[in-house]
Amino acid sequence: MNQSRLKRVCANMEAQGLSQILVTSTASVYYLTGVWVEPMERLLALYLDLEGRCILYGNALFGLEEQEGLELAIHSDSDDPCARLAEELRPGVLGVDKSWPSRFLISLLDSRRDVRPVLGSAPVDQARMYKDPEEIALMQAASRINDQVMEAAVSALREGVREDEMAALVETLYREQGADRSGEGQLVCFGPNGADPHHGPGRTPLKAGDSVVLDIFTPIRRYWCDMTRTVFFQEADPEQRRVYEVVKEANLAAEAAIRPGVPLREVDRAARQVIEEAGYGPRFTHRLGHGCGLDCHEPPDNSASSEGICQPGMVFSVEPGIYLPGRMGVRIEDLVLVTEDGCQVLNAAPKDLRIV
Repeated sequence: MNQSRLKRVCANMEAQGLSQILVTSTASVYYLTGVWVEPMERLLALYLDLEGRCILYGNALFGLEEQEGLELAIHSDSDDPCARLAEELRPGVLGVDKSWPSRFLISLLDSRRDVRPVLGSAPVDQARMYKDPEEIALMQAASRINDQVMEAAVSALREGVREDEMAALVETLYREQGADRSGEGQLVCFGPNGADPHHGPGRTPLKAGDSVVLDIFTPIRRYWCDMTRTVFFQEADPEQRRVYEVVKEANLAAEAAIRPGVPLREVDRAARQVIEEAGYGPRFTHRLGHGCGLDCHEPPDNSASSEGICQPGMVFSVEPGIYLPGRMGVRIEDLVLVTEDGCQVLNAAPKDLRIV
């Protein structure tokens, strides 16, 4: 068990009036125990209480090993996976991870009618928002690799190459750099497809005058990198150039606003105001960004409605965009680390307008 992280989680539990919680997210279990298990349809659950009990429930197939400060409760495929867990719980409120499958929760509650479940992800989520030095170093290293992959991908653009071929190339480049395997895929969007912020790469070929949105991301040693750059193939018309410069200005304005104590909604506002004043406000259709770490999308929310406050150790994305249906899209995204006196942009890939 990582005792310093466990102490932070327990302090959060106490502040939120939770005496017991179930941690079931693979990433959150790893954050506390160093054990990474993809349980698929099987049960994985870490029980924590304020008295310091830490019990990891899992299938024998997971190959879990003893470690100091952590009890193991192992079951087999022929067992009721919730039976031992039901025996351990105390009556009353139980904090439950937001993504725990209902089949386990319902089974547990059928056995323990004296337990009242509430959302219990916040104690771990809030601890994970503030990266420790080890995590920061891993995220910095991942973003350095992402810079290299982005440059190689941009250099590989050629007339007629398809979006799905470029997406496959990015995956290959990541593997060559030692990245973990990810099922997320990459976002590669040519021309009008860039107007869809989450366009899945298809068989569209690249042609002169296309905007090229490359939103690339993967875990590297468990921690995610995430970056978007937009370039233009062979030529860019005046409107494309104008849209690009507006998005770049919005990206830089938001990053300049980041420092401890600043509400995240004000960071979003700094970017959105630039785009609104340029006349493209309705074409910026999503939040400014999201937290990043062991999950690609995790707290804090970087949006106009966020209640979060910038604090040292937070890592989140800054990714303004303008999307013109039937025409093009432009998005520029960095990961940033909030420091004691501002922020460190983790990506060094160029942001000046590029025609390739």
